[in-house]
Amino acid sequence: MMEDTRSVASLMDSTSSKIQQLQKAFAELESQRAVTLNLKWKELEEHFHGLERSLKRRFHELEDQEKEYETKTRKAQELLEKKKAAVEAKEKASLERLQKKRDSAVFAISSALEKYNNAPIADGSITDGTVQEDAEISPQVKAYPELLKLCKDMDSTGLHKFVSDNRKNLASLKEEIPLAFKAASNPATLVLDSLKGFYPIESSVPPSDGKKDANLLGTRRTCIMLMECLSILLSRLNRSSLVGVLSENVKCRAKAIAEGWNPLLESLDMDACNGNSLEAHAFLQLLASVAIVKEFKEDELLKLIPMVSRRRQAAELCRSLGLSEKMPGVIEVLLNSGRHIDAVNLAFAFGLTEQFPPVELLKSYLTEAKRSSSQGRPDNTSPAVQASDEFNERELTGLKAVVKCVEVHNLEEHYPVEPLEKRILELEKAKAEKKKATEPAKPQTKRPRGAQPRVTDNNNNNNKTGYGRVIIPERYPQYVYDNRPFLTGPIMAAQAHPPLPPPQTYTFSPAAAAHGNFYGNCYQYQAPPPPYFH
Repeated sequence: MMEDTRSVASLMDSTSSKIQQLQKAFAELESQRAVTLNLKWKELEEHFHGLERSLKRRFHELEDQEKEYETKTRKAQELLEKKKAAVEAKEKASLERLQKKRDSAVFAISSALEKYNNAPIADGSITDGTVQEDAEISPQVKAYPELLKLCKDMDSTGLHKFVSDNRKNLASLKEEIPLAFKAASNPATLVLDSLKGFYPIESSVPPSDGKKDANLLGTRRTCIMLMECLSILLSRLNRSSLVGVLSENVKCRAKAIAEGWNPLLESLDMDACNGNSLEAHAFLQLLASVAIVKEFKEDELLKLIPMVSRRRQAAELCRSLGLSEKMPGVIEVLLNSGRHIDAVNLAFAFGLTEQFPPVELLKSYLTEAKRSSSQGRPDNTSPAVQASDEFNERELTGLKAVVKCVEVHNLEEHYPVEPLEKRILELEKAKAEKKKATEPAKPQTKRPRGAQPRVTDNNNNNNKTGYGRVIIPERYPQYVYDNRPFLTGPIMAAQAHPPLPPPQTYTFSPAAAAHGNFYGNCYQYQAPPPPYFH
C-alpha cells in the first residue's frame, strides 16, 4: 500500500514537467498555424493546474483516511489481544477449579473404597458360608443403630417391621441397610428368610390381586428393597467374601423359592400390570441378587420384562440379568402394546435412540391417543357421555406422560411442549366445567312481593333493623368432605362426631396404613404413574 502511495506521489510531482512539455508543443503548433486559433495557452494552463490541485487534494484526503484506518486497526488488534488474554486467564482458572474438584472426587472415592475394603465383612474369616467378625461391626451405621441388632440377631420379622415403621425415610434406609447387613452371620440367608411373607399362605387375597391388600403390598415392597440392598452389599465384596456369602446352600434355597414363585406368575396379565408388577419384579430381583439367572430360561425372563418396564429399577435389573442385548425385542413388544413411554425410557437407558427415535415414538403415541379419543366420542346419551369422559381422561393422561418424558430426557429442543401444555389446560378446563355443570341444582327461595308486616323479635335484642330475623335456606347444599390423608384406625375411633356411615364398612389396621396412600373414604388413591415407580 505504501509503495502505491509513493508511485502516485511521484506521478503527481512530474505533472509540472508534463505541462511545460505541453506548452512547448502548443507554441510550436501556434507558430505553424495557418489560421488564428481561438484557444489561448493561458486557458489550457489554468485548466491543467486546476486538475492538478484537485488531484492533490483528493490524494491527501485518501492519505488521511488511510492513517485513520490504520489507527483503528491497531486499536482493535490491541483490544482483541486483551480479550484473548482474559479468556485464557478464565480458562486457566476454570481448569484449576476443575482439577481441584477432580482431585477431591478421586480422594473421596479412594476413601470410600478403602472403607469398604476395610469393612468387617471383607476382613472377617468365612467359614461354611457365615461371616466371623474380627473388627468392630459396621461403624458407618449412624442414623439407625437398631438395624445392627436386628441383622446380628437374624431377625427378619423385626427387620420388616422396622422398615415399615420408617418407610418415610426410605432413601436413608437404603443407604444404611447394606452396611447393617455386615452384622448378620449371613446376609443372604437373612434376606431369604424375609421373603416368607411375600406369598402368605393364610392370606385370602389371590396372588395376582395383591394390590387390594395394602399390608401385603407394603410387605412385597420391603422384600424387594431388602433384595436390592443385598445386591449393593455383594457388589462391594471381594471375591472370597462373595463366595462365602453366596454359598451353594444359599443358591439352592433361593432356587427353590424362585421355582415356587414361577408358576404363580403365569396368572399375571401384562396389560393389567401396566409395567408395575411387584410379583414379576421380586422374581427377577431374586435371580439377580443371588446370581441364579442361569437356572432359568432366558425366554421366560424376557416375557416378564414388559411387566416391570415402568419401574425405576427396570434398566439396571435387565443389566444384572444379562439381558441388555435383548432390549430391542423388548422395546418392540412395548410399542406393539401401546407402551411408548416405557419404550422411550428403555431406549435411552440402553443407547438405542437411533434405532427407536424418541420424538417419533412420542408423536405416534399422542396420535393414537387422539385417534381413539375422537373415534370413541358418542352421542349425548348418559352412558355415551361417560365413555367420552373416559376418552378425554385418557388423552389428558397421555399428554402429561409425554410432557414428563420430554422433560426427563431433555427433548424440548426437538419436541416443544408448549402446544401440549396448552391442550392439557383445555382438557382440564373442560373437565372442571363439566364437573361444575353436573353438580345438583341450587335451590332458591323467591321473596313474596308487596309490603311485609313488621315482625318483632323478642329473642334478639341486637336486631336494629326493626324486622324479624328471616331464616333463608342455605344457598348452597352442604357437602361433607373427609379426605384427610393417612387416617388410621385409632384416629378415626377418636373422632367425637363421626361422619355418616358409608354403604359398606371398610376397616384396615395401622400396619396396613403404613403402606400406600389412603384417604378417609378408605379407598386407595392411585395417581397417574410417573415414568418409573420405586
